[in-house]
Amino acid sequence: MQPITDPVTFDIIQNSLEAIADEMFAAMRKTAMSAIIYEVLDLGTGITDADGEIAASGAGIPAFIGVLDKAVKAILRKHNQGGIAPGDVFAVNDPYAGGVTHLNDIVLAMPVFVDSALVAWTATIAHFNDVGGMVPGSMSTDAYEIFQEGIRIPAIKIIEAGTPNQTVIDVMTVNSRLPAFLKGDLWSGIAAVRIGERRLLELVQKYGRATFLSAIRHFMDYGEQVSLKALEGLPKGRFELAEEQDDGAIYKVAIEITDKTFVVDLTENPDQVRGPTNASRDGVIICAQMAFKAFSAARGAANGGSFRPLQVITRPGSIFDPVEPAAIGFYFEVEVRVFDLMLRCLAPHMPNLLPAGGFASICGTVIGGPHPDTGRHYTIVEPQLGGWGAMRGRDGNSAIFSGFHGETFNCPAEVAEARYGLAVDRMMLNPEQGGEGRWRGGKGIEVDYRVRADGNFMTVGYTRTRIPPWGLAGGADGTTNYVEVVRSTGKRERYSLASGVIVNKGDVIRIVTGNGGGYGDPRERDPEAVLGDIHSGYLTPGRAEQVYGVRAESRGSGLR
Repeated sequence: MQPITDPVTFDIIQNSLEAIADEMFAAMRKTAMSAIIYEVLDLGTGITDADGEIAASGAGIPAFIGVLDKAVKAILRKHNQGGIAPGDVFAVNDPYAGGVTHLNDIVLAMPVFVDSALVAWTATIAHFNDVGGMVPGSMSTDAYEIFQEGIRIPAIKIIEAGTPNQTVIDVMTVNSRLPAFLKGDLWSGIAAVRIGERRLLELVQKYGRATFLSAIRHFMDYGEQVSLKALEGLPKGRFELAEEQDDGAIYKVAIEITDKTFVVDLTENPDQVRGPTNASRDGVIICAQMAFKAFSAARGAANGGSFRPLQVITRPGSIFDPVEPAAIGFYFEVEVRVFDLMLRCLAPHMPNLLPAGGFASICGTVIGGPHPDTGRHYTIVEPQLGGWGAMRGRDGNSAIFSGFHGETFNCPAEVAEARYGLAVDRMMLNPEQGGEGRWRGGKGIEVDYRVRADGNFMTVGYTRTRIPPWGLAGGADGTTNYVEVVRSTGKRERYSLASGVIVNKGDVIRIVTGNGGGYGDPRERDPEAVLGDIHSGYLTPGRAEQVYGVRAESRGSGLR
């Protein structure tokens, strides 16, 4: 049967692939047991072609979508075609065997066969609250080898020809402090890849295998054409940046742009560290893919062809390309730093496209212990909201997740209090001053969790805790991220990267995320906008006069 090659049919197939990936996302969200998945949406779904090139993605974290193709390619390298059969489902979480991120993030991938031929893969990834290791939540700042961070799953079959491998499932669950949640979340992921397989088979049956494969090839080539067209409009040359980090380390990037290529060079960076703040090479490639997409065609769909012009150069043994068995549990803060580094490098050269610096941290927060009402162990895992940087023509967004983290949500107070036994005393915009400009940076947040039982623990991984988000074109820098533990005695302790901090009944965990950097000279800001900021609580009258030169006077209930 000859393939249909008209563009309308191809467009229908491409949109169908995206709809299938979205249905997979919905299936996992509706059936998962952990709030990190069904409330925060710390997951991703996608479809690859037979060779593991991303063909379509659902909603979810952009950095997670970029994992799926790399995980599928690792499965193909390990098992080859002969070791892959209909009904198989593979699992991988090991960053040294296709897992890319850290051990908490488990990828499930299912091959799709038509007439004995492999035509595609469906895949999901999600954060699992506990996969073993030396601390609850599996992320320890004291880890110096990946062996200490939990169970490693090296691209193995969890289901073979439709039959679950109970031995593998038992090994995974017995290593978790939350075995029921791990098993429930695992089966939600399996349900998602299976519904994806079913819908793909229906699609191939409707249009034929040849047309289906031709459509995927067409859109891969189209993705490349879009990227090459976008490259024509970008500034050409070699752009370099060196930036100091919170710990004093200097990260460097060089980006070279031509009409045909976009090269990111990260070779001149520090050696891998003994602790868990390393990021795999594949993870760093994802950062470059996200930045490249933002620079080239931010609004269009992405597939394997979109990234053909992109090249990433790293140095083995560096923090951006560590060698086994380096610990990698807090990879996310390293990756968000390198992603931010790329944006900052090109921001001065793309003033109409890129903003000033944002809070730019995942602000990973893990709290756990005995539930005060049931005595059952709980673990809450949350990323945090923060302020984005301003850009030419508009103020920065307030209380939004990092662009690196994508379309995720905070856990509602009602769910946190019921499921985790913490009291959410307040959540408000960060009142600290900073990020002023002709267009001001967005506000971060301040959240108070009050601990209701003794013997709880806290683990946090925050960056931009010393070096604030940068202003652009004369705008002021923003403010930093941090966690403050206010003890029941009144004593205050400040944290940024710590694990296993004991918190007891009456202690308050105060989360503070940064305000974004400003854009442009503050003296050029519209005075009415300044007064509006005062009225809404973004700005104090004293700061308004000091930075903007605008004096506010109370007149009844208003300001002038």
